Amino acid sequence: MKSARTLLPDERRRMIARHIREHGSAAVVELEQRFGVSAMTARRDLVALERQGIVRRTHGGAVFPGLSSHEDSFYQRLELAIAAKERLAEAALNELTAGEAVFVDSSTTGYYASRRIVHENFPCTLLTNAIPVMELVCESEASRVEVIGVGGIMRKLTCSFVGPQAVRAIESHTADRVLFSVRGLADDGRLTDPDPLEAEIKRTMIAGAQRAILMVDGSKFDRPALSVIANVRDVSLVLAADEPPHALDLLAETGAEVRSV
Repeated sequence: MKSARTLLPDERRRMIARHIREHGSAAVVELEQRFGVSAMTARRDLVALERQGIVRRTHGGAVFPGLSSHEDSFYQRLELAIAAKERLAEAALNELTAGEAVFVDSSTTGYYASRRIVHENFPCTLLTNAIPVMELVCESEASRVEVIGVGGIMRKLTCSFVGPQAVRAIESHTADRVLFSVRGLADDGRLTDPDPLEAEIKRTMIAGAQRAILMVDGSKFDRPALSVIANVRDVSLVLAADEPPHALDLLAETGAEVRSV
């Protein structure tokens, strides 16, 4: 592991976010000592993390916000179920064929899959409304990965574009695959998301792809959100990681093809 003084700012902030999530809070003086930085640098890191919706600053430090206030935050979700998302990303890559066009939604699981694609320089075209995926491709040297960015109304918490313009852009393309995830998967097979605009984007991607691949970790089961996207019956393949014991049986009852990874 790198010493605190050799960490890049982004690495240090990820570690600070993990520390605050595990302990509930952190004081500036504590971060100074733990990471070997000045008080000014520690405060600057907390400002950056607050802008991303990961922490809430307080006098002299920061606390971990309640779930209801940040459930749509991309950067907060990026740090959850990392091992499961990495396995899902590998399994998703194995489902792709060179040269395909692939819709990718704004989920962090979709981001992990895209990162694996970029790392392998897998030849394909990603069509996405997710700003982090666009940045990922732009900043990489993966010459065989192309990206088509979907514009529209920007949602800061999810770092994504939504709305009528984004939907029309997706409808104007077809794709071989869509790689996506959801906030919740209900017992009756309904796929849900907290935001109706995000749900509409995912629904449009599913409709425009020849094969829809749903990637879910154990936290997605039995936790339905407000807006219905589609039913699991509309999905070609469900890739599941760390799923609860009953989940595969419930999915099988819907007739969906399910694979545990």
